Amino acid sequence: MTDRRRPPATLADALASYLRKSGFSKRLQQAGIIEAWASLVGPQIAAVTAPESVTPDGVLRVRVATAAWANELSLMSPRILARINAGRTGRVKEIRWVPGPLTRPQP
Repeated sequence: MTDRRRPPATLADALASYLRKSGFSKRLQQAGIIEAWASLVGPQIAAVTAPESVTPDGVLRVRVATAAWANELSLMSPRILARINAGRTGRVKEIRWVPGPLTRPQP
């Protein structure tokens, strides 16, 4: 009789499995959108916006410098959503463009 034990999983594999089963993997991917915002939307849009949060059900809240920009970006939402969601399991279903002052972290 042979012993058919599996080799031990690597820490990375065990962590990835835990994150996937717990649902944290989806939330981490959603949170990654905040971090990658400028590269996802480009410098022109990034200059007038500041992503604030993503809800568990996939609503991204973005602060926008002016109401005019918020209106323009709302028309571009389908294209921006496609870019944001490409290759992610933690998907954004809706973007809420909120006009107001942008708060940027100080260097």
